[in-house]
Amino acid sequence: MLWNDLIHEELQKPYFQQLVLFLKQEDANKQILPIKENRMTCFKLTPYDEIKVVIIGQDPYHNINQAHGLAFSVEQGSYPPSLKNIYKELVDDIGIAYPNTGNLSKWAKQGVLLLNTVLTVEAHQPMSHQNKGWETFTLEVVKKINEKEQPVVFILWGSHAQKFIPYIDMRKHCVIKSVHPSPLSAHRGFFGSKPFSKTNKFLIKNNIEQIDWSLT
Repeated sequence: MLWNDLIHEELQKPYFQQLVLFLKQEDANKQILPIKENRMTCFKLTPYDEIKVVIIGQDPYHNINQAHGLAFSVEQGSYPPSLKNIYKELVDDIGIAYPNTGNLSKWAKQGVLLLNTVLTVEAHQPMSHQNKGWETFTLEVVKKINEKEQPVVFILWGSHAQKFIPYIDMRKHCVIKSVHPSPLSAHRGFFGSKPFSKTNKFLIKNNIEQIDWSLT
């Protein structure tokens, strides 16, 4: 299956047509992030047939020069608090060097789909594009991934991402869940949850090449 097929299919539906119209109006009057050509980056970097892992975020970072179409990833500049906590757990979990980039494209190119539930946001207005149609689209994406014959690891941080659990066949796929890595909750079970080593353990067990999580 190709992502373009799914996107084309969803484009025919009224909800997506309304979403396109909404985005057109927003783009004309406001600064919307990420820029138009980056909104589908996660699908461009991680083809459907190559997915091994799915990490689900909420909506894009709302500060300038951060969001570029991959959940939790920043194109340039300083690391947001959640990403800092992800890196702290990454280093503690598998003992690698602290990443020297906030750009997670290397993960995406290895089969880690970094999927935000909502794919756009107005600059400096978090969750401003909630309930505009993106959630319907990303649910269809998750349902399509669930149909894959090859097992996939779903890393679900926080209650928002865990709403997708009913749509995942856990007899076939692996769900790794904990609280969100944000500073508000990370100390309540994110630290020490070892999602990266658990993911690789599952992939190896299923004869799937593991992820090289290093970012240096």
